Amino acid sequence: MIEVNRNGEVWVFAEQEYGKLSDVPLELMSKGRELADKLDVPLGAVLLGDNVEGLVPRLSSYGPDKVYLVEHALLGHYQSETYHRALCTLLKQHQPQIVLYGATAIGRDLAPTVASSLRCGLTADCTDLQIGDHETKDGAVHEKLLLQIRPAFGGSIIATIINYDRWPQMATVREGVMVMPEPDEQHQAELIRVQAGLDDFAPPVQILESQRHEKAVDLKGARVIVAGGAGVGSKDNFKLLWDLANALGGTVGCTRAAIDLGYIGKDHQIGQTGTTVRPALYIAAGISGAVQHRAGMEESAKILAINTDPDAPIFSFAHYGIVGDLKQVLPMITRAVRSGAKVEEIVNR
Repeated sequence: MIEVNRNGEVWVFAEQEYGKLSDVPLELMSKGRELADKLDVPLGAVLLGDNVEGLVPRLSSYGPDKVYLVEHALLGHYQSETYHRALCTLLKQHQPQIVLYGATAIGRDLAPTVASSLRCGLTADCTDLQIGDHETKDGAVHEKLLLQIRPAFGGSIIATIINYDRWPQMATVREGVMVMPEPDEQHQAELIRVQAGLDDFAPPVQILESQRHEKAVDLKGARVIVAGGAGVGSKDNFKLLWDLANALGGTVGCTRAAIDLGYIGKDHQIGQTGTTVRPALYIAAGISGAVQHRAGMEESAKILAINTDPDAPIFSFAHYGIVGDLKQVLPMITRAVRSGAKVEEIVNR
């Protein structure tokens, strides 16, 4: 555990793989800046890797006041032991009060390992972060704490978790829930080079070969998504979604239930345990609107829901709704789009 430092900085772990920055730490910069400004402390980004100094200019353009650069040959590929050791060394030296990680495969592995070593708290899969006060049962008031907000009990409630006596306050944040800030190429953060503390360290695992497989679909970058759930009915019926997505220049998403039924692959999953998206248009076909799926797509600019059940929960937050059989509705929309009609015009017919 690090001693409580009320003047400690706010840090974002700048995750990178194969010399490429992940999107989620860049998304976190906007929230990190908001938290740091409320606390009146600097915002820092922590970049670990081997020969990754070339990433500093891009990382700097997203607004941190400082970039802590840790380079070492053992950090060339992610390993829990090496990254954990280097990051803990850095945390003990500089004592930030808040550390944010993306809720990625790396973040979900690294953050709890660090939390266990430092004996501090960690909240996983946050969807929002705020600064606020907390009064304990003995009447003591703890000011300006990190309020870590996330769905709980299967998404049926929203919980606010507070860590007031063991620091740093740490959280992982789901991808896509924070708005990506606009980069400022003129902004230059202070570069601080830090020793990794790994010169005498022998990692327990040696990486002999590394292979990288790209995802089959870029859901986060799609402006239009046509998504299907269990209500689509079959793998063959999913072809109707692909036809419409292709006509709109978009891509296809799905719910967990559609994956479990074998209709489509996991790379297309949207929701609490999948990808969080914010497209300009989200068409939900045969999706009931359970909270687990809603958590991943409710920030879409426009939502069109198609369902045979007029009481389906998704109609309560969709901008447009069509009560009908998707096997009839989707081909009609596809034909109309190919004829040049806009989606708004189609829905209002």
